[in-house]
Amino acid sequence: MKKYNVAVVGATGAVGRTMLKVLEERDFPVNNILLLASSRSEGLSLEFKGKTYRVKEAQPSDFEGIDIALFSAGKEISLNLAPEAVKRGAVVIDNSNAFRLKEDVPLVVPEVNSADLLWHKGLIANPNCSTIQMVVVLKPLHDRAKIKRVVVSTYQAVSGTGLEAIEELKVQSDEILKGKTPEAKVYPHPIAFNLLPHIDVFDETGYSLEEWKMVHETKKIMGDKDIRVSATTVRVPVLNCHSESVNVEFYNKITREEAIEILSKAEGVVVRDDPSNKVYPMPFYISGKNEVFVGRIRQDFTVESGLNLWIVADNLRKGAAYNAVQIAERLINMNLI
Repeated sequence: MKKYNVAVVGATGAVGRTMLKVLEERDFPVNNILLLASSRSEGLSLEFKGKTYRVKEAQPSDFEGIDIALFSAGKEISLNLAPEAVKRGAVVIDNSNAFRLKEDVPLVVPEVNSADLLWHKGLIANPNCSTIQMVVVLKPLHDRAKIKRVVVSTYQAVSGTGLEAIEELKVQSDEILKGKTPEAKVYPHPIAFNLLPHIDVFDETGYSLEEWKMVHETKKIMGDKDIRVSATTVRVPVLNCHSESVNVEFYNKITREEAIEILSKAEGVVVRDDPSNKVYPMPFYISGKNEVFVGRIRQDFTVESGLNLWIVADNLRKGAAYNAVQIAERLINMNLI
């Protein structure tokens, strides 16, 4: 099997570290691996397949001879370095929101729209974490009954913000339990024992950028501009795994039983739906898994054809790192790299 030179940009962050784990777990055909980050992380050491690698500051020249570059370092770094990597012959899979809505850049969830990889020009966008897990569940239902409208409320873990947010939740929880007043640094308010209906910046409509990501990205990935999406995104005091309450209205009738049958056969989906026996997806049990879990599947009796769904996935894995590695694997399998 051919092996590939791989660069991980943002290797020291939560998503970057998870990318390394996923590459190793899946025995991805790596020839050489290059770990890149910002100047703050230069000189740090990380392990990959039993070997220690030093992290270096990312520069355009680093991408000479790189076949696949996995970016997880934020929008500004992606805007500056992703085109440089492509120019030097690398295929870039970017986890930021820098290129997601550009018409000439595929926005890909492999279980949903792998065919979009056929028209890539060296740059592929990895969608927003919350969008990814939702469309994995919605697409097989859309193929059966055609979706008219989606209303989603998210319950997003602090790992979506990064390692500093994970540490802040731990510290604040300890402080509150000791009767102290916690200090908020990462978020505008304490996150421990709290909920923040505020992810990313708000615009003049009162919606946040995170909410608009779910609206626009869903339409692009599903290949249907007529799907109406309304989102409310909330940060919750959970370390890892995003959860979503999703209400879907369809053009055609679909029953709970049909939905369960369809989703039980869907790629990348695990159905956990037996509420009478207290079986439903929960972050505590799903962290570290690659699949998208769905449960609490039930009819919405307020419309002619509607369903309510509860969806949970590991946002560092399926919501970011695993999805990116899946894209790289599909590129190889489709002879596109």
